[in-house]
Amino acid sequence: MYYLGVDVGSVSTDLVLIDEKMNVIEKLYLRTKGRPINAIQQGFKILKDKYDGIKVSAAGTTGSGRHIASTLIGGDAIKNEITAHAVAALEIDKDVRTIIEIGGQDSKIIILKNGVVSDFAMNTVCAAGTGSFLDRQAERLDIPIEEFGEYALKSTTPVRIAGRCAVFAESDMIHKQQLGYNESDIVRGLCDALVRNYLNNIGKGKDIESKVFFQGGVAANKGMKKAFENALGFEIFVPEHYNMMGAIGAALIAKAAVEKAGVSRFKGFDLAESKFVSKSFECEGCPNRCEVVKINENDSTIGCFGDRCGKYSNKVAI
Repeated sequence: MYYLGVDVGSVSTDLVLIDEKMNVIEKLYLRTKGRPINAIQQGFKILKDKYDGIKVSAAGTTGSGRHIASTLIGGDAIKNEITAHAVAALEIDKDVRTIIEIGGQDSKIIILKNGVVSDFAMNTVCAAGTGSFLDRQAERLDIPIEEFGEYALKSTTPVRIAGRCAVFAESDMIHKQQLGYNESDIVRGLCDALVRNYLNNIGKGKDIESKVFFQGGVAANKGMKKAFENALGFEIFVPEHYNMMGAIGAALIAKAAVEKAGVSRFKGFDLAESKFVSKSFECEGCPNRCEVVKINENDSTIGCFGDRCGKYSNKVAI
């Protein structure tokens, strides 16, 4: 038996298949590109070609697009990213006390006490330190993003860069380039600045204790890992599937949900061939005038989103 986890974010859509022993059998990283339905179908087509005929016993969704994803695939569990990342980390190591998660567009910190989430925080408006910001700076420096961390580790005298805001960090980095600082020192200075920004904003007031897991796509950046270790004074651990922890957590949560319910709602990989159409309309039932999004699969309505009262979203079809 296999379990499926789908993490639909603003930048990427991640799909994971795990087996009964919680081993990751398959993981897919796909660009969402503002079209989550297409990304999910693309992933399901790949999975169908490789694993057609296998039994998926449970499917769970997380991420900003978790509700639409669950409607599409027949999800057994829908959970926020905080819970999904915590469940995945604790499955690997029960001693984890803090999770630093930095993805494409957001950053978060999760504090665990006795295996339970006791506190958390997420970035609100500032994008400094996220994956998309680092991608942009790597491009500006003409450095492959895969090598960004290696450049930071080569630095001997990192420069001081303002990291309180993405705009200020970028302009200050350009200024340091114009002064002739070498790339390694600039990259190291940028990593240090982004870690300061993270700790002063997202981590402000939080009791960051070891053992710390570094998760999300940015965990691949060795410069950021080293900068966190220098700032905190202890080792930071990067799990093997650091960039898929949300999807793994969703799969684990779905597994537990199906074991409790006794039946799965998963529709199978055939939805890769279905035709999905999204349409919106304004509900005139009350002064809220909610914009409701209706999703059709092969001319049948499978779900609605956006209404505050549940008039449409609580129904399978309208």
